[in-house]
Amino acid sequence: MAVFKPHIPFLDDVKTKGFVPALLFKTNEAVERLTAGLDIDDIRSVLRGDPPPRPNPRVKPHADGFWFHMRPTYYHNLVTGLYPSFRLGWLSTYFFAFEIITGLFLMIYYTPSPLVAYENMLNILSNVPFGRLMRDMHKLGAELMVIVVLLHMFRTFLTGNYKKPRQFTWATGIVLLMVTLLLSFSGYLLPWDQLSLWAVTIGASMVEAIQPQQVGDIANLIVRGGPQFNAGGLLRWYLAHVLLLPLVGVVFLGVHYYKVVIHGHSLPPESEPVGEDTAKRVPTDQRTYFMPDVLTRELLYVALLTLILTAWSIFAFHAPLEPHADPLITPLHTTAPWYFLWLQGMLKIGDKFLWGIIAPGILTGFLVAIPYMEVGPSRRYGDRRVGLTLGMVFVAVMAVLSYMGTPRFLVSSSPDQEIVAELLPQTHPGPLRESDWSQMPAGTYNAADWANAPTPTLKNLLHLYQEEVEIAENSPRCRQAANCLAEPEGFMVIEDWQTSLKRITFRVIWEGGPEQFCAVGQQHEFCQTVYYHKDANYWQKP
Repeated sequence: MAVFKPHIPFLDDVKTKGFVPALLFKTNEAVERLTAGLDIDDIRSVLRGDPPPRPNPRVKPHADGFWFHMRPTYYHNLVTGLYPSFRLGWLSTYFFAFEIITGLFLMIYYTPSPLVAYENMLNILSNVPFGRLMRDMHKLGAELMVIVVLLHMFRTFLTGNYKKPRQFTWATGIVLLMVTLLLSFSGYLLPWDQLSLWAVTIGASMVEAIQPQQVGDIANLIVRGGPQFNAGGLLRWYLAHVLLLPLVGVVFLGVHYYKVVIHGHSLPPESEPVGEDTAKRVPTDQRTYFMPDVLTRELLYVALLTLILTAWSIFAFHAPLEPHADPLITPLHTTAPWYFLWLQGMLKIGDKFLWGIIAPGILTGFLVAIPYMEVGPSRRYGDRRVGLTLGMVFVAVMAVLSYMGTPRFLVSSSPDQEIVAELLPQTHPGPLRESDWSQMPAGTYNAADWANAPTPTLKNLLHLYQEEVEIAENSPRCRQAANCLAEPEGFMVIEDWQTSLKRITFRVIWEGGPEQFCAVGQQHEFCQTVYYHKDANYWQKP
């Protein structure tokens, strides 16, 4: 009876060539399949920067590979330097991938529930190996990604790269800009601290203004998960942050890259004949091939950028974590994230539906329509004075609106609370919580006598305290708001409340006036107290 013996080519190669040569042959074969045409020797020559052989195998991955088809086989020499792209498009893609990688690490230790989300953040910061580093890098990458994407869009406008035939490429860029902003904004809610809850509350409240009112009410319930943010709302924002928005971003990033390859990278405006698009017609003697020059350069950029972000997060940048979210306490001067301050500024102008829904919608439509409105054939700066001037006016208007979105514009509150909020803010740790409690001996201290404080820490705190008291009495800001304090005094009372527990009370006393809060001569007093625990640095309001 014949015995079936399976035929294994690798074993035949081992018999004829030996184990090591056979293994190297199979490995080389696998690498060639993976790279769609490059074997190990080709990869070595690419990384060494050797000139390509003839025929050139380095063009095969761009034709046959899945990933490299989104990158050109070669570039014009004029676009491989820093100008005109400044590598902003590549940087945007890098930060998108960087956020996905760091976000996956954080997802392992995070549960989207109001019951445990804040505790998860504390756990990441204290118990998870490299948890603080990953969170700091994720936050830093998100902030830089918003800046880089905005700069990339502005650079594209300045150089006129949105003109025919690249109108759709520009439109996909607008979508990617919206995805970037929403990704960063949705991540604000996830730590479930005071700043995140109220910043997202401000943004989400705009959907309530959608007309008719029934539609606005339904949209509000969908976004919040109920009349107030609750477990359902946090879960929805979490899913949008980790699933929906990244999926949309990946799809449109692929389309965006594909269209860039189809139309080619635009040459600098001054280097191209007016009305001609020569990006796809690159003479042989003016080509820079993706492999090895561009590929090795980008690998170097990845290494350097990752090193910079890591060092920045270790030594200089730390993502804040504010007190636990409390829907019953609204922090003083809560604002939207910095990249949405312009929207908050528009809300101060008038009707929430008009300025919070209609105006941003018109602005987005205007951005998409720019390539169809500026149809002049020239991309040269001197021929686009009107368009560039309007672009600069737009930037100036956005800057003014962003300033209007800050608490400095049309926002006034009780000056006594303003004083204490500088020392004890509700949205971030602030000077008091970050101070060394051991250098706060018990006693009653007058802020005006800060120079005689017994310890450096107390001296700095009292000095800041006195500066805020003087602002509340004499500054133009308080006079303009008719909201000044008459002869204010600030006191800081420190008590050893219990074992390893200090009680710190800020007391502001001032005289009333005819335009103040009480009758002439009556004395007013405002107090706010916190408790500091020796071991956990725990604080709470009484």
